[in-house]
Amino acid sequence: MKFTLQAKDTQSKARAGIVTTAHGTIETPIFMPVGTAGTVKAVHQHELVDDIKAQIILGNTYHLYLRPGLDVLQRAGGLHQFNGWEGPILTDSGGYQVYSLTEVRKIKEEGVTFRSHIDGSKHLFTPENVMDTQRVIGADIVMAFDECTPYPCDYQYAKRSLDMTHRWLKRCCERFDGTAPLYGYEQTLFPIVQGSVYRDLREKSAEAIAAFERDGNAIGGLSVGEPAEEMYAMTEVVCNILPADKPRYLMGVGTPVNILENIALGIDMFDCVMPTRNARNGMLFTRNGIINIKNKKWEADFSAIDTESDLLADRMYSKAYLRHLIRSQEILGAQIASLHNLHFYLWLVKEARAHIMAGDFLPWKNKMVRQLGEKL
Repeated sequence: MKFTLQAKDTQSKARAGIVTTAHGTIETPIFMPVGTAGTVKAVHQHELVDDIKAQIILGNTYHLYLRPGLDVLQRAGGLHQFNGWEGPILTDSGGYQVYSLTEVRKIKEEGVTFRSHIDGSKHLFTPENVMDTQRVIGADIVMAFDECTPYPCDYQYAKRSLDMTHRWLKRCCERFDGTAPLYGYEQTLFPIVQGSVYRDLREKSAEAIAAFERDGNAIGGLSVGEPAEEMYAMTEVVCNILPADKPRYLMGVGTPVNILENIALGIDMFDCVMPTRNARNGMLFTRNGIINIKNKKWEADFSAIDTESDLLADRMYSKAYLRHLIRSQEILGAQIASLHNLHFYLWLVKEARAHIMAGDFLPWKNKMVRQLGEKL
């Protein structure tokens, strides 16, 4: 993997670049649609390419490990062959999913034992076997196995967890570097900065992660319920330490406003389930603010979903029709709303990139932030 910086904003720390992988290039800043179980919910692969203009998608190690399972994935030739997505893929390590299984998991130095949410069967994730699992899945970018601490989190617990995450990272790197990719193309490993909302722990972690000198770096544990101001403060601390010549990925973030504010702090890559999850519940993100399509005010609004959008579905269907579909729990409603939100997220980061390249990102960002949070 290669990262090329193309432009830096003079009034903020925003930057534009290109990540080159075995399955294609990614223009940053970028938003990555989340395909938890090998699919971005309610969206076809051709829609991801042609309508949403996605450049990279995510897979989830925990979910893919449980179902369809590693045997099926390996026999298929990896996730690219299994799901038909020809572009780059990133897989998270399963650390966040294991963290969320509070009642059915136990964390030890060896790794994490947990019970499947599907059938209750018992499993063990270690730094080593998570690397092996991601080799089988075949993602272009794989994540180190870490512990994602909750919010709020006791300082001493956060410190112990951080130290273990760093020890686990060493084991991840040794296993990853000691094994070969399975499908004839290169994979790359990103470490993850942790440390909750404690400045000294974030600094310590960022320095430790940077010292591993991997091809890119991630920041985890900042989408677990902390106030946005804490997220921004910790992101700024970490971005000041992580090397500028490598991509920075803020995991699990977030709202359109979160994305723009973090781009201004130096983040290059984002992912979040919000655009698709909220879409299925009738929340639409637009450049003018947020629409709750279930509200009665849209019941007889026969104007297009988004007149400023170039997405066919946005121009073809009315707000009233989409409201009817969502309220009726018709599958097409989830499909249209998911297409809309993902298209908007990808439009937003493309616009941010264009303004970074043009040199006027900060005033544009400040104007957009005021608009994006409005309730329409």
